[in-house]
Amino acid sequence: MAKRDYYDILGINKSASAAEIKKAYRKMAVKYHPDKNPDDKTAEDKFKEAAEAYEILSDADKKARFDQYGHRAFEGGHGGGGGHMNMDDIFSQFGDIFGGGGGGGFGGFGGGQRQRVMKGSNLRIRVKLTLEEIANGVEKKVKVKRKTQAKGVTYRTCSTCNGQGQVTRITNTILGRMQTASPCNACGGTGQSIDKRPPNSDSQGFVVEEETVSIKIPAGVVDGMQLKVTGKGNAAPGNGISGDLLVAITEETHPTLQREGDNLHYDLYVSLPDAILGSSIEIDTVTGKVRLKIEAGVQSGKILRLRGKGIPNINGYSRGDLLVHINVWTPKTLSKEQKSFFEKMKTDEHFSPKPESSDKSFFEKVKDMFS
Repeated sequence: MAKRDYYDILGINKSASAAEIKKAYRKMAVKYHPDKNPDDKTAEDKFKEAAEAYEILSDADKKARFDQYGHRAFEGGHGGGGGHMNMDDIFSQFGDIFGGGGGGGFGGFGGGQRQRVMKGSNLRIRVKLTLEEIANGVEKKVKVKRKTQAKGVTYRTCSTCNGQGQVTRITNTILGRMQTASPCNACGGTGQSIDKRPPNSDSQGFVVEEETVSIKIPAGVVDGMQLKVTGKGNAAPGNGISGDLLVAITEETHPTLQREGDNLHYDLYVSLPDAILGSSIEIDTVTGKVRLKIEAGVQSGKILRLRGKGIPNINGYSRGDLLVHINVWTPKTLSKEQKSFFEKMKTDEHFSPKPESSDKSFFEKVKDMFS
């Protein structure tokens, strides 16, 4: 099932300000909050959907990538921007959206106190791709060293907060007694502390292990684009959730092709006899070999457009073209016989330049190239 547009989910347009995005999300979260809609699976799904939309649109970098590439900007292996958020993710990340840092659940609807769900740190790697891999999409397997919970680690309820994940303080003010809640410093808000851990683990019960991660890279990615593999970062303490693996794309230089957006450019050098007599030449493209027909009398600077032989658009709507630039190769050294032949040709009127209306100027050709 196709994912809905994040702007449509929140009922806003692309020009909405950060304050308008936050206001729209708050309205949706209040409407579909699980405390107001108990045992309503549809409301819970809409609540999660709104949180996913807000996670992307409230982050300037993620919003910019979504505006340019849509949902495909966050594809890669195990999910996109926030497609795997659970209720703990939402309450942990957006619990302050209603203006409260303490007590009483998410927005004060009577859901009770919630332990803070810890999330492990993200890992970042860079993956190099050839133009062929970018044009066709590819699955890469990379080795990643990440922190995981050591076998044999056990936890006990935090004695400071009694497993609540937060501590409550009551202070007397001129307005009366005020109650405030804050995350427990002893357990970091998890409600748990380490009971036993093996000697090979660190103070948090982690060990570093190497894991092979499979990354599905969609066709059409661009240099500098970042993909996310959910849950393949460092582990979190206790019952927390693992961080993410952030994958930065690097496009390798191609020996014969140059990329310009979704289009590719190829310089084809044609011998003087082939330019005069015409020929058929086979060239390599990102999707395989293609045979080109070179018309007799072809001129340097002519551009042949092979439609659909470029890079697929990241949104999947279209595919770029391959623009083949013809260059007639003139030899620098000639034998006596060859020089004699061309000396005779100098007086032949067929070799005198006679541009026709169909022989466009350089600037007209450049204009056509971008049309």
